[in-house]
Amino acid sequence: MELPELLRKAKRVVVCGIGNDVRGDDAFGVIVAERLKELVNSPNVLVLNCGEVPESYTGKITNFKPDLVIFVDAVDFGGEHGEVIVADPEGTLGEAVSTHSLPLKVLVGYLKTRLNAEFVLIGCQPAVLGLFQEPSEIIIERAKTLAESLAGALGGG
Repeated sequence: MELPELLRKAKRVVVCGIGNDVRGDDAFGVIVAERLKELVNSPNVLVLNCGEVPESYTGKITNFKPDLVIFVDAVDFGGEHGEVIVADPEGTLGEAVSTHSLPLKVLVGYLKTRLNAEFVLIGCQPAVLGLFQEPSEIIIERAKTLAESLAGALGGG
């Protein structure tokens, strides 16, 4: 199922921004989450800035009882810098998240035992991942654009 269709069908949505805001482009998911929090104010949408430890938010995610969980993260999938991809977080891209302690694939597997929900990963190809580096302009631009698109689909913005 495509993301627009998933968003249309979902009644309750959790968006998990994942990343490290002091490691350059790895801040992609965090930037999306923070911008989305400004744009969406709905009792049916929960936006979480999970930082590097999305597994620490399993209680909040499961208690919200979503139909759709969207993970947003910088993912090295060999694409062009700033390219955005929508993928199954339990597929091979779910293993590509190397800056976080628990592979997304494992986290989604656990959440599936607790929720009857769809799961999707929106990944953006990073280039700059050095410690104490700023995210590149293209990553900031893509993050803001994605946040605005999601806000529109989620009834905000």
